[in-house]
Parts: sequence; structure tokens; C-alpha cells
Amino acid sequence: MSERVRVRVLLVVGEEAEVVADVPADERAEPVRYPAGDVASAVGLSVRELPGKRLTAVVDGRDRLSEWRLA
Repeated sequence: MSERVRVRVLLVVGEEAEVVADVPADERAEPVRYPAGDVASAVGLSVRELPGKRLTAVVDGRDRLSEWRLA
């Protein structure tokens, strides 16, 4: 089963975007990295516009995100 969740892009490191759940800092897990180009392309932004953006994504049974959208 999958669900759509709110996430935030913290920063871009090289070719990867660091993504965390869009919740208060004390409730967050460690950032997870995804290919920045894939995320940017999915939401219609450039890679350099990603840091700080709030998005939604579908989380699958393995806790991997996909189907990115601007929140």
C-alpha cells in the first residue's frame, strides 16, 4: 500500500537532493537522498531551485519516494 506524504528538500549535494518529512525538526528522521535531476524534472523546477521547496511524494512499502509534486 502506498500513500502521499509531505516532504521538504533541505539542500542539494552534487547530483542528489536531501529530502526529509515536512514535520517539526524534532520529529524528523535522517534525510534521504534522491537524484536531484529526477525530482526537479518531476516538479518543473531547476535543480538549483529545489532547496527549501515543499513537495508531496508517494511512499511505497519500502519507504522509497516517487511521483513528486509541488505542495
